[in-house]
Amino acid sequence: MVHTPAPGRSVVFADGVRTPFGKARPDGLHAQTRADDLVVACLRELLRRNPSLPPERVEEVAIAAATQSGDQGLVLGRSAALLAGLPVTTPGYAIDRWCAGAMTAVTTTAASIAVGALDVALAGGVEHMGHHPLGQGMDPNPRFLTERIVSPDALDMGKTAEALHDRFPQLTKQRSDEYAVNSQAKFAKAVANGQVGADLVPVASPSAEKGWGLATADELARPGTTLEALAGLKTPFRPHGRVTAGNASPLTDGATACVVAAEETAADLGLTPRMRLVGFAFAGVEPEVMGLGPIPSTEKVLARAGLGIDDIGLFELNEAFAVQVLSFLDHFGIADDDERVNPYGGAIAIGHPLAASGVRLMTQLARQFSEHPEVRYGLTAMCVGLGQGGSVLWENPNWGGAN
Repeated sequence: MVHTPAPGRSVVFADGVRTPFGKARPDGLHAQTRADDLVVACLRELLRRNPSLPPERVEEVAIAAATQSGDQGLVLGRSAALLAGLPVTTPGYAIDRWCAGAMTAVTTTAASIAVGALDVALAGGVEHMGHHPLGQGMDPNPRFLTERIVSPDALDMGKTAEALHDRFPQLTKQRSDEYAVNSQAKFAKAVANGQVGADLVPVASPSAEKGWGLATADELARPGTTLEALAGLKTPFRPHGRVTAGNASPLTDGATACVVAAEETAADLGLTPRMRLVGFAFAGVEPEVMGLGPIPSTEKVLARAGLGIDDIGLFELNEAFAVQVLSFLDHFGIADDDERVNPYGGAIAIGHPLAASGVRLMTQLARQFSEHPEVRYGLTAMCVGLGQGGSVLWENPNWGGAN
């Protein structure tokens, strides 16, 4: 099938970076670093890596956070832009679609570019889960439960993952553990091959015990993980359950950011398009099984583009939980170990700083596109708390048949 672009200007992903992802605990990489400073490091690195992009040409900064308080508050896009040294004329805003926050920051700024409201934007996200634990400060409306709008389990992400195991008995703990072991192995291989480090922004890492240091690598991966080791882990969300710390993403601190631009503007500025936006979609599902969200959002974006799942040559799926990815793969008839899926490993090994993860997926896909000119289309997709999914479809500018 041949994609027919939607009306509007072509939008490209020009570059993406992220901080090393750290453990969300008092001795983690970023324990003594502010969340907004993690964002600032990413914004400054994007400008450093793209000297042909004048700061005054950046017309919007959109930064996501799931917990918008403390060092993740104060209109994060605008405050980070000022702290990063962008002109005072550069506006910015904060955005929240929980885990799909950075993904939504990209799609929202891209939509503005497509209709001609902007030419260039910086978009990304941050989550310092060490400073802001999951659910901190939340006050769910009591009507959710009193009127049975959702089950109490819908507000606990681990329990929604257990619910997927319940709904689909073929998604066994064994399969989840095997998937997790494979994710760890793929990430370790990608690091060894130099496919990850180039996108990391070194961040100062102060420690009361060790003094000042420099965070240059992720600290959450567990290379050499075995099935035997995972088999003995506790199931914190349910006695004798199937979801463990080994087949789920860890609590993570980190930030991401990227350059999104109109294709003609990128050409004028000498920016190299790394991906071309084809389309995006978000969809809702039952909150109790929020992990199914990327299925309808992917079906929606593929239908709008006139493409099928077999047209997708590379997938970057957020591994909130192994069972969530497996539900997606089963639905579309994709093997658990398909080489197109998360070739560098995923969040089970790398970490998942909630609102930041969407741009991490995009940055990895962009690098994979450069390695695979035979692949035309790629997909970034993720589930979202309270029952949503987001999917973004990209075209490879390096594709052999591209103009």
